[in-house]
This record gives sequence, C-alpha cells and structure tokens, in this order.
Amino acid sequence: MAYVPVPKDLSRVKSKIAFNMTKRQLICFGGGALLGVPLFFLLKAPLGSSTAAMCMMLVMLPFFLLGMYEKNGQPLEKVVANIVRMCFLRPRQRPYRTNNFYAALERQDRLDKEVYHIVHRKAQADARGASADRTGNRKGKKDG
Repeated sequence: MAYVPVPKDLSRVKSKIAFNMTKRQLICFGGGALLGVPLFFLLKAPLGSSTAAMCMMLVMLPFFLLGMYEKNGQPLEKVVANIVRMCFLRPRQRPYRTNNFYAALERQDRLDKEVYHIVHRKAQADARGASADRTGNRKGKKDG
C-alpha cells in the first residue's frame, strides 16, 4: 500500500503552477532571467564568458533570494523590512512603562482635592462678599 505524507498544517501548503514552482517563484525567476540573460550576452564579448557568467549570477541572485528565501512564513522583503525597522527606524532603548492603577488613583485624588480647594475658596470669597454687602463696606464703594 502506498504511503502519502499529509502535512498537519495545511496553511503552509502552497499551490504549484508550473515546473513545481509557485507563482511568486515563477515571477521572481522570470524577472531575474529577463535581466541576467541579456546582460550575459552583452558582457560575453568584452569580458569573456566566465566573467560575464559571474556578473549574470550577481544580478540574478537577489531575484533568486526573493523567490526562494522564507523565514517563519515571511518572504525576504518582509524580513528585511522588519530588520530595517528594528535597527534604523525605531529607538534603540524602549523605556519600560507600566499603567499603574494606584498612581492613576493618586492623581485623581490630587485633582479632586485641588478642585475642592478652589470651590471652597470661591465659596468663602462669596460669603465674605455677601457679609460685606450687608454691612455696607464693599470695596469700590465710596463713603459719603
């Protein structure tokens, strides 16, 4: 009886289109061939075939890596973007900050006390002003 292995995680299975390669691999290899093969024929006469082949390989290597390399389910361009973001765009040291519930309660208590003192002072000033009105000794009022 034939044994066929079935992967447990079917999300990692990729559909093959032609030559047992995925669409992404076909596009990347095609782009590399479109640049590398004409470059080889252009450089073959002036530099020699071995140097032209090395130049062709150097030009096609990034396309090959884009098509084949994958780490943790991410293609090469996402891996490189994450490395650039981590090393150059984000700050090196990230301060550790917690959202302390008790500190928030203390801030709220301090604000409540401040509001209470403001309202209490205003009430005292209004009471003094009302008592001054009854006695007739208000500021700004001239005697006489």
